Amino acid sequence: MRMLRAGALRLPAQIQVLRTGVGETKRPAAIVPAPRDAILIGDCVAEMDALPAASVDLVFADPPYNLQLEGALARPDQSLVDAVDDDWDKFADFAEYDAFTRAWLGAARRAMKPNATIVVIGSYHNIFRVGAILQDLGFWILNDIVWRKANPMPNFRGRRFTNAHETMIWAARSAEAKAYTFNYQTLKAGNEDVQVRSDWFLPICSGAERLKDDKGRKMHPTQKPDALLARVLVAATNAGDVVLDPFFGSGTTGAVARRLRRSFIGIERDPTYAAAAQKRIEAVEPIAEDAVVTAPTRRSEPRVAFASVVEAGLVEPGEQVVDARRRHAALVRPDGAIKAGPAVGSIHKIGALVQGLPACNGWTFWHVERAGRLTPIDDFRANMRAMIRAAAE
Repeated sequence: MRMLRAGALRLPAQIQVLRTGVGETKRPAAIVPAPRDAILIGDCVAEMDALPAASVDLVFADPPYNLQLEGALARPDQSLVDAVDDDWDKFADFAEYDAFTRAWLGAARRAMKPNATIVVIGSYHNIFRVGAILQDLGFWILNDIVWRKANPMPNFRGRRFTNAHETMIWAARSAEAKAYTFNYQTLKAGNEDVQVRSDWFLPICSGAERLKDDKGRKMHPTQKPDALLARVLVAATNAGDVVLDPFFGSGTTGAVARRLRRSFIGIERDPTYAAAAQKRIEAVEPIAEDAVVTAPTRRSEPRVAFASVVEAGLVEPGEQVVDARRRHAALVRPDGAIKAGPAVGSIHKIGALVQGLPACNGWTFWHVERAGRLTPIDDFRANMRAMIRAAAE
């Protein structure tokens, strides 16, 4: 893992390109890969501007929340709460914070691949402003995710509800980004075969997980739990992807990325935090490679039309297809369409028609009889996909 000082990552002079897009020479600029497993020390906007364009697969950002604390927070026993009062969380006004947000989001968007996504976490102090600016810059919001804290800090003054959650906005680089990574099947398999919801119940970072300095104090006031980052990375990246964290802090993104065999780029302006993060990450052992291989999804499988199944002789023209309860039947045509009464159409259209429904997955609805048993026609599609994969190897 490399730790690079501010300004350490720059394009070689012979391949520099002007901001206008016109190169210094007529030769096309060489593609410079993004650094991997590196902590860059410096201003996040400047360091992101120095990264190659379209070079990262995911951005996870935990920016300053602009908490606007007006004084020290005290518990009922008058002991002081270790609140976030660092200079990096102080802004003159909302306009200054918005300008900062627009600058770093713009730099992050430039570094994202066309199908990359971004996750930004925040509280009620800032997340709504961040969301509006995301949309202004052309990002396409996919979800807002509520991290419901199992053990939130109480509201000691008793003047408001306990702040028991934070919000994450998950967005694609643009509305045109259709092939972004979302490991739906993997998440569902780990959730008792139930879709994962957009409210996540996880404890805050505490105990042995909390990074401490040499005096036993919190190294960083807003360290996020490993479990939160693990779920984000499992959901939105694959092994080998590059994850950019422009507010690296204590290095949770890097530690989890290393464990899950992803690469990371961390940007942190505080050398003390960067050094602690580097030490933390170097102690992480990646898990077995086989354990992080993403299960193939149906969308990633080769496309097989029902006409191909008919042409291969797996289902014969003139053969009858029926539903699992034999309530509906249709006749297979040589062109891959099916016929029910006077209606002719695709396996999906006719499946929906006979049931009186707006839509139907014909692959799982229709069956044919084989050896005295009904077999879904989807089994034949699976066989053809297996043959296609084998031929490609």
